[in-house]
Amino acid sequence: MRSLLSSPRYEVIPLVGAEEAVVEHVPQEVTVTVTTSPRKGLEPTLELSERLARHGYTIVPHLAARHVRDRIELAEIVERLRASGASDVLVMAGDAPEPVGEFEGALPLLRALAELGKPFAEVGITGYPESHAFLSDRATIKAMFEKEAYGTYIVSQICFDPEVTAAWIENVWERGTLLPLHIGLPGAVDRSRLLRVSERIGVGDSIRLLRDDGTGEEGRFDPGPLVEGLEQSVHERRNVAGFHIFTFNELEATEWWRQRMLEPVRSN
Repeated sequence: MRSLLSSPRYEVIPLVGAEEAVVEHVPQEVTVTVTTSPRKGLEPTLELSERLARHGYTIVPHLAARHVRDRIELAEIVERLRASGASDVLVMAGDAPEPVGEFEGALPLLRALAELGKPFAEVGITGYPESHAFLSDRATIKAMFEKEAYGTYIVSQICFDPEVTAAWIENVWERGTLLPLHIGLPGAVDRSRLLRVSERIGVGDSIRLLRDDGTGEEGRFDPGPLVEGLEQSVHERRNVAGFHIFTFNELEATEWWRQRMLEPVRSN
C-alpha cells in the first residue's frame, strides 16, 4: 500500500494562500483535487484549478451539483475546465443546504455530463465505507449503483478503521461494482481540526478511533498506522487504485509525512 503513496491525490480547499502552498510543498507527480466551498460556490474551485494547471499540475476539480444552476452553466464550466487541460472531475452533490438550480444531487449532473458527450476522460463518484451519520446504508448503496454507470472510479469517504474499509472494498466488488477505488485518507492534519471536520461531514463509527487515539508530533494525526492497517487488510485487492488524501491544506506536514513513508520503499 505504501507504493500507492508514490503518486497520490491531494485534496485542497480553494482558500487564500492555497496556490502558493501547493507550489511550495507539493511535487508535480501528485495530482491535486480542488474542493467546492458550500458558501462561495464553484468559482474559487475553477479559478484555483486553472492557476494550478498553469503551474503544471494535474488537476481534478470537484463539481458540486447543488452549485450548478442549469445545463447552460454546466456546459460553460465544462468548456472552461477543458480549456485549462482538465480531463478528470470528481462529482458529488455538495454541502449546500439547497440547490441553486436544477441539480438536486450528483446523479442528474452525471447524466447531464453524459448528454454533453462525456467531455471528461475520467469522472469520479463518491462512496462510503461505513454507515453514514446522515444517510442510510440503503440510500448510499442505491446511490452508488445509480451513479456507477456514469463514473470511471470511486473516491471513498474518510474511515479510520482499516478493517471496515477492507470489508467495504470487498463488498463493492462482490456487488459487481468493478470501478477502481481511491481510498480516502486523512493527511497529517491537526488532530482537533480533523475531529471537528470528521464530525461535521458525517464520518461514521470509526471516528471513535480518532477520539481514542493519542496525538502525534505537534498534536497532528499520524496517518502511518492507518496506512499500515490498510496494507494488512487490503492486500492485493484488484480494485484499489490509489490514495485520495484529505489534506485540509496542511500540505507541508502531509508532504513531509508522505516522503517519510516512502523512504522504506525507496531503500528497497
